[in-house]
Amino acid sequence: MAQHFLLSAKARTLSVAKVARMSDETAGLTFRAIRWADTDGEPVCPDCGCMACYTYRARPIFKCKACHAQFSITSGTIFASRKMDLRDYLLAIALFVNGAKGMSALQLSRNLGCQYKTAFVMAHKLREAMAAEQEDATLSGQVEVDGAYFGGHIKPANRKADRIDRRLAEHQTGKRKVVVIMRERKGRSLPFVFKSEDQSVPTIRARVASGTTVYADEAAGWDELHASYEMGRVNHSINFVDEDCCTNQAESFFSRLRRAEIGTHHHISGRYLGSYAREMAWREDHRRVATGGQFLTVIAAAASHPVSRQWKGYWQSGRL
Repeated sequence: MAQHFLLSAKARTLSVAKVARMSDETAGLTFRAIRWADTDGEPVCPDCGCMACYTYRARPIFKCKACHAQFSITSGTIFASRKMDLRDYLLAIALFVNGAKGMSALQLSRNLGCQYKTAFVMAHKLREAMAAEQEDATLSGQVEVDGAYFGGHIKPANRKADRIDRRLAEHQTGKRKVVVIMRERKGRSLPFVFKSEDQSVPTIRARVASGTTVYADEAAGWDELHASYEMGRVNHSINFVDEDCCTNQAESFFSRLRRAEIGTHHHISGRYLGSYAREMAWREDHRRVATGGQFLTVIAAAASHPVSRQWKGYWQSGRL
């Protein structure tokens, strides 16, 4: 019997211990080699793109000969204005990647020995960089569409006679949101957050190319898609798979997201639900990539992503 890829040695190509033992110089050279891969690690001015730069001996910064701008190895990236050592950021990425169901900010803060707020913001910066590859993506071929509701929990009453049906709209708290996933079979995943499934139809039409075969369940919210795509519907009250018609790949994404919510984070605020959904979509899309490859991919995404507008400067009245 063939061994599963995730259990094989080919999947384990990242050693957190090796990253933790990196010197500051080695960490800097690693980040430079990934950020400026086209110039073999030689610095490029983030302002004008000039390759002729001075290197200071006293401080780890550079100066452009053309525009005279000074910049560091992380200037213009999602790690701009950093306060931690670069090695700690690489270690955070390694820990973040190795978490199959994600990495909680509390666990990350304990591993790095930093404040919870620092780890929380750092993790969200990584999620923002990871999700950048999904921004302009469109899907085609065979695409599965499904939705799952999160939040708005009402604790059940003690006595069975006093309990209510929490699935009904009149018994919702107003915080209930639905994550809608569009997933190519053997391809990419695109998650979005809405108040209800039917509100996602315009986004699906914008992100799924015409001529695509779309598979969905029996929910009435997907009825409008019949006018735009060739549809395959499966009634889950009868069966889960009807010949080639199913939403198993979409359900696989929701399984990972549910496990991350229940087993790792324990609670996901509706304000940040989209960020966590995009992270789990990235993990699903890269599940067959070795951990070392995922590590390099996230570093490259962080090095090429511009300064975060949401997570830079002050955050919830606290200094980063």
